[in-house]
Amino acid sequence: MGTLLCFHAHPDDEAIATGGVMARAAAAGHRVVLVVATRGEVGEVEPGESLADRRVAEVAAACEILGVARYEFLGYRDSGMMGTPDNDDPRSFWRADVDDAALKLAAILREERADALTTYDDWGVYGHPDHIQVQRVGLRAGELVPTTQVYEATMDRDAVRARMEETLRDPPNPQMAEQAEQMLAEGGPHLGVSADRITTRIDVSAWTGQKRTALAAHRSQVPADSWWMSVPAEEFAQMFGTEYFIHRGAPAGTEETDLALG
Repeated sequence: MGTLLCFHAHPDDEAIATGGVMARAAAAGHRVVLVVATRGEVGEVEPGESLADRRVAEVAAACEILGVARYEFLGYRDSGMMGTPDNDDPRSFWRADVDDAALKLAAILREERADALTTYDDWGVYGHPDHIQVQRVGLRAGELVPTTQVYEATMDRDAVRARMEETLRDPPNPQMAEQAEQMLAEGGPHLGVSADRITTRIDVSAWTGQKRTALAAHRSQVPADSWWMSVPAEEFAQMFGTEYFIHRGAPAGTEETDLALG
């Protein structure tokens, strides 16, 4: 059995981007470890409540659902969206020294003897500064621990665009049609990478129920009336039943259906 270490920017990212592979790996008997760069401090919060504390508790709940054996935080502050004042906070992950952060992550990789590490693609999937920094730090940590295979979590931009075009042809509701029309009009979707860059497509359709339940555990960010929770289970499984990665250093034309976990 091997060890999978998933590196993410904020609580809830793990469920969205890699919840399926985490649950799948755990079900196969592999050890699954989660490392989160920040506690997601930036965002709306109820008066008198610590958002960071709440989101830490939500991570614990999600990890139990996904079968995660250990979770850790690197201790940086949420940087907020690109171009906001939170980017300038010296405590923010966006301002962190890449080598310093990579040393912290590499120490956990070595301790866990991780076979595979997931990070994000070079756009951070959708351009969030903390996601871009996860990719930089993750790649550097992979260089420091070369025995670990590095996979960049991403999305198939071409497949998303095709779904949006289908939504316009046969809209399930006016809201989704409006969103698809706007994104396509702006040259989108500005998500992930083109299909030809993806090396690894993993079928997680058997674990989308766990993935969705883990996502629901992040109630501060994913309320019961959110889009994520309102999509019918069958449609959710169709949309999120495959998780996509770029296997760092893999030869051109590589087509994989699983992570290298021994």
